[in-house]
Amino acid sequence: MNAPSVLVVDDEPLARRRAVRLLRQLVDVGSIQEAGDIEQARSILDAASIDVLLLDIQMPGGSGFDLLETLSSPPGAVVFVTAFDDQALRAFEAQATDYITKPIDPGRLQAAFRRAMNVVHARANLDRISELAETVKALRRSGAGRPRGLSEFWVKVRNDYVRLPAAGISHFQADRDYVQIHAASGTYLHHESLASLERRLDDEEFVRVHRSTIVRRDHIVRIKTNPLSSMIAVLADGSEIRVGRTYASTVRSRLAKPG
Repeated sequence: MNAPSVLVVDDEPLARRRAVRLLRQLVDVGSIQEAGDIEQARSILDAASIDVLLLDIQMPGGSGFDLLETLSSPPGAVVFVTAFDDQALRAFEAQATDYITKPIDPGRLQAAFRRAMNVVHARANLDRISELAETVKALRRSGAGRPRGLSEFWVKVRNDYVRLPAAGISHFQADRDYVQIHAASGTYLHHESLASLERRLDDEEFVRVHRSTIVRRDHIVRIKTNPLSSMIAVLADGSEIRVGRTYASTVRSRLAKPG
């Protein structure tokens, strides 16, 4: 986040100048603007995004509370700075982050500003999370109805290329720098690593059962357990593929989900 912007609203010029001077001594402060009445403050707040508002209560033309009630987009944090000590409850009911009485103590202003910036950062993080959630929703909506992974493969056989629909592939098996593709029409050699291929497959349709094997989920017809408690996946074509111990829990949970 860039250095925060501040607006000081006070009808007393001396009070404004003191507040601005103390603010400039804080290393984290960015731009500082001033307003001497409610209308001027409202004009600045409507035209610019203000992170921290230092706001007096009693001013000509209305109070600081009146200003806050009319803003369509409130500043990031509000700190009331006033000569009156009997308005603190109302200030916090108006969502103020702090309440300082005049004359302003430098240490007290520094603490209030730090508290205000914590609020600004927290709100900014919530906004980013909300924006990210909306982006994810939009991406999911835009991807609805589209295939999540590869729907077909083109493999080279001698000098030709053969199309293999993903639905007809029972499993993939690692073979050094290649992958054996076992399909209804035969077995084909594909030049790609199993790890790379796994990233391109639809994880709802394919499940990795071993460090060297990925199986199409709907081709598994049975899971056998041998006396040593290891698992064997039996495929529709009668093939039996051992399930690696590190993949066993994943296979159980994936097969338990509705297809």
